[in-house]
Amino acid sequence: MSKRAAILALASMLAACSAGSSGGSSQIPVVQHTPMLVARDRIQHVVIIIQENRSFDNLFQGFPGADTQSYGYDELGKKIALQPIPLEIKWDVAHDSNAFIAACDGSGSVPGTDCKMDGFDNEARLDCGISCPKHAAYAYVPQSETTPYFDMGKEYVLADQMFASNFDESSFISHQYIIAAQAEATFNYPYRAWGCEGGPSDEIETLTQKRRPSGDYIPACFTDDSLGEELDDAGKSWRYYTTIIHGGTGRFWNAYQANSYVFNGPDWSKNVITPQTQFFTDLSNGYLADVTWITPTCANSDHAGCGSNTGPAWVASLVNAIGTSKFWKSTMIFIFWDDPGGWYEHVPPKYVDYDGLGMRIPLLMISPYAKVGCVTHVHYEHGSMLKFIEKRFGLAALSASDTRANDPASDACFNFSQTPRAFTSIPSAHDRAFFMHQPLDLRPVDTE
Repeated sequence: MSKRAAILALASMLAACSAGSSGGSSQIPVVQHTPMLVARDRIQHVVIIIQENRSFDNLFQGFPGADTQSYGYDELGKKIALQPIPLEIKWDVAHDSNAFIAACDGSGSVPGTDCKMDGFDNEARLDCGISCPKHAAYAYVPQSETTPYFDMGKEYVLADQMFASNFDESSFISHQYIIAAQAEATFNYPYRAWGCEGGPSDEIETLTQKRRPSGDYIPACFTDDSLGEELDDAGKSWRYYTTIIHGGTGRFWNAYQANSYVFNGPDWSKNVITPQTQFFTDLSNGYLADVTWITPTCANSDHAGCGSNTGPAWVASLVNAIGTSKFWKSTMIFIFWDDPGGWYEHVPPKYVDYDGLGMRIPLLMISPYAKVGCVTHVHYEHGSMLKFIEKRFGLAALSASDTRANDPASDACFNFSQTPRAFTSIPSAHDRAFFMHQPLDLRPVDTE
């Protein structure tokens, strides 16, 4: 049996097991629509912009037509109003496996099932300590800082039922899911380097269906297939823009660092591009790959603790660069936040298997075929973006996440038969020139 076939067989087995699990929730509704026929011809480029560590309630609080809640509850049933906390704070709340379990406060025998969503104070205490205000995780970002994101949602598509495919609030795991739809059953973070750069002694803990964690460790250098390998095999181009390629301890948002095929092959120097602002130069020179990933620096990431509020302007500058280029009419842009970052979220995730789903996160979808200001309530996850790419370019599913996920191409918020809409620019405090001249932020991230 091939590696990909084995993965799909395992995915089917796990789905069958989880459907009969005593602690499981109702299954995810699958949207069945006409196949993406027109979109195959019209969308030639897919761009995934990855931001960091925000829940939907935290970042899009009060967005018209979206499911948000301005209060939460603690374990004692006390109602807590969400407080405004800006992006540029210098402290952070916990976001790992233990943090998810604490915040979820599940009633099932399997971690991640039947989440009561009332343990966010316990989660904050795991990492935040005395540096944080009372009820630190019960917070939202003031709209004065998120205006570019709100403008994107009001002009294009905002998904309010997007969930992390894995329930660990771990950027390392999340970034593996957005290139490979899985992370080889690992969780949390590698102890040193985030990938193959660390060598065989740099390991990460694994989990199993029945027990979490399992106590087994494997090298943080994965051998399963990724979209990069599939795109290579299909003769399609791709690029992954990131801060740095070789970073010592390697704690940077560079998912392909943990992919053996890319790290140890020609793609590492050909398709993994640094710094990420090279994207602007490539676009100006008339080049946009079939599939593109763009990760931020700490300063531009929206990640708590980075002490900066330039994330919304960074994303707006990327969107505006694409929108004013010759590629606008043939491009789909996905913008998502990799995990909830420990921030309060009132919508509980559905339990699908021993590794997910995680909590709700924001997803913006920008396209000339998007309906104006459409809020979609379709259930999405990491695998949905991969499925869109796989269907568009005729690629096989990689794992359980992209196999089960809904495809955004079938969403009623898009009309791929319409005349492409003219691009509407997103106003922001900084443009691409600011970021091209911004000192490169080389701070390692998520070092806990």
